[in-house]
Amino acid sequence: MRKIPNSKSVLIDGPTGSLEGLLDAQGEGEPVGCAVICHPHPAHGGTMQNKVVHTLSRAFVVRGFAALRFNFRGVGKSSGEFDEGVGEFQDVLAAIDWVQHRYARLPLWLAGFSFGGAMAVRAAVDASVTASGLVSVAPAVSRFAIALSSQPACPWLIVQGDQDELVDIDETIEYVNGLNPGPELAVFPDGDHFFHGRLVELRDTVEAFITNNL
Repeated sequence: MRKIPNSKSVLIDGPTGSLEGLLDAQGEGEPVGCAVICHPHPAHGGTMQNKVVHTLSRAFVVRGFAALRFNFRGVGKSSGEFDEGVGEFQDVLAAIDWVQHRYARLPLWLAGFSFGGAMAVRAAVDASVTASGLVSVAPAVSRFAIALSSQPACPWLIVQGDQDELVDIDETIEYVNGLNPGPELAVFPDGDHFFHGRLVELRDTVEAFITNNL
């Protein structure tokens, strides 16, 4: 896992105290956009250092974005404790507010993996958020985002392996088929939940989507 050229530790004012974050960028020139990236389930070892989350951040940085990864409440140095997805959604909104104050004129993209993917989907349809793009990797939509009253209006990519052992690919396909027009769906043959051996392919897929929708 290659180091991102410029990664800066930051603290975000969250609903229950500080949230620990990493702001990734190329280190030269002004970014073309900003992204907030959400990690997997906090109660199952998910952190902002997760390899898929790192891969997502790197894809955005390569395309010229400033990308914020952050730890949900109770993870790492972030204050608070796990709140069954309710408080974590408020954490996402706090992270979005932080990057939008820092990069007020830049387009905002949201991304996430598994639990974090579902949190990103929920944020993209929130009335207070204007997202220019959304990337959801193996999003646990049936558990954390299925009850949405609308779908994201921005360009949207879902990536998932067809051998995902934690998020049923059939449930994801059923969810996508119920949307109109719905997202772009990229299914990785023989891909598992954590994209073992497929991270470069994942990064390339996300980079291409970002490029096509800037």
